[in-house]
Amino acid sequence: MPKGKRKGKSGSSAPKIRPDGTLGITSDEDSMNDNASVISLASDSKSVVEEGNENETDETSIEEEFEEKLRDAIDGLSQKSAQGRTQCIEAICKAFTKRFIPDFVVDRRLTVADGIERSLKRGRGAEQGAAAQLAPLMCVQLGVGDCSEELCRDLTPVLMLVARDPSVPAAARAKCCWALGLLTFLAGGEMQDVMERMRALEAIFSGSYLKGDGTLPTITPEVGGLHAAALSAWSLLLTLMAPGDVFMYMSDEDCNYLPELSQLSELLESAHLDLRLAAGEVIALLYEQGRTHDSDFCSDVTEELVGKLRQLATDSHKYRAKKDRKTQRSSFRDIVQYVEDDVPPEVQVRFGQEMLLLDSWCRKKQYDAFCQVLGSGMNLHLTENELLRDVFELGEKVTPLTYASNKQTKQERHLLNAAAFKARTISRGKNRDKRSTVVAC
Repeated sequence: MPKGKRKGKSGSSAPKIRPDGTLGITSDEDSMNDNASVISLASDSKSVVEEGNENETDETSIEEEFEEKLRDAIDGLSQKSAQGRTQCIEAICKAFTKRFIPDFVVDRRLTVADGIERSLKRGRGAEQGAAAQLAPLMCVQLGVGDCSEELCRDLTPVLMLVARDPSVPAAARAKCCWALGLLTFLAGGEMQDVMERMRALEAIFSGSYLKGDGTLPTITPEVGGLHAAALSAWSLLLTLMAPGDVFMYMSDEDCNYLPELSQLSELLESAHLDLRLAAGEVIALLYEQGRTHDSDFCSDVTEELVGKLRQLATDSHKYRAKKDRKTQRSSFRDIVQYVEDDVPPEVQVRFGQEMLLLDSWCRKKQYDAFCQVLGSGMNLHLTENELLRDVFELGEKVTPLTYASNKQTKQERHLLNAAAFKARTISRGKNRDKRSTVVAC
């Protein structure tokens, strides 16, 4: 055979029998591409697994870092610096708002409770206010059970003492009023104890009632905020009362358990927006509770009261800030609609896969009270916290859908799509290559 024809053998391999019985001529270049594609797919799959492991590691390290910082803040409650203690309390408040960690909190409840009580008794101003803000957050974290109720009972006397103390700054007293209302609401004690707290709160906001000569008292914005907080906490406890009791106490002129409707309507004339809003909310709550027992509740004064409420719903006085006028008109329109036409509010709150319907003034008040404490963490606690789910009758915790828990990350989807695209391209390219031939046996 001539030597020149042997040179062609180096450019191609001998025919190979395929598993299906056909002969195929495969070039060395195609073999190299096949090997490369296998190696590429394997490396891409490996990168996906490594990416998933790295994500799990990152989440674990973030959780450990969070708990370590929280432990440091709790340990800092006993330091000598008042400013340092305040910063630690604020850090704990922020952590309790962002996460629901009952197991972590239960093991350290005595340390935190002792720090709260010490700051309320011996602290000043900002420290007392921060401690008062932490108290209900602590109870919410502990959830349903004896631990939460015990903490509420232990801190309530201290909070009442600070709230009544005129030497304490008004801002700190206002936070103590809020905490007192929420802890009493969560404690689930006897109704006699609830009424006692309500009378203590009324003693505070009664400073905004009209004077004996019918003129408005002169109070500072800080004190106005205190009276608004006391009235809001009072209205939260009002939602615990039975409709029959509310009707009886409000109808009996000789009964001094609850203030008269005429006294509460005087607060509508206050110069402070928060106090006017709180007063309107209380009036709506009283009408809702009273009408549940008797549809003719306070019908003799309703027309006059509606006139005052409508005036606030259409207020256009230029000496009030534009934002304040807008907020006031929006709130009092709903109040007028209920007092005059008996149309309750209807607000839908969506969180996760669930929805909470606020279809009464009582439920709306309770929701707003928890929002005041939890802020941006409200939806998280509605989803995870059994205590809040029990308060709002949401039932058992909803388990996330399976596909949601197994959902791939964007990076994983990108890598898998890229690998599939490469394999598809190589396969199609081989079938279209003119050098590949298939010969039937």
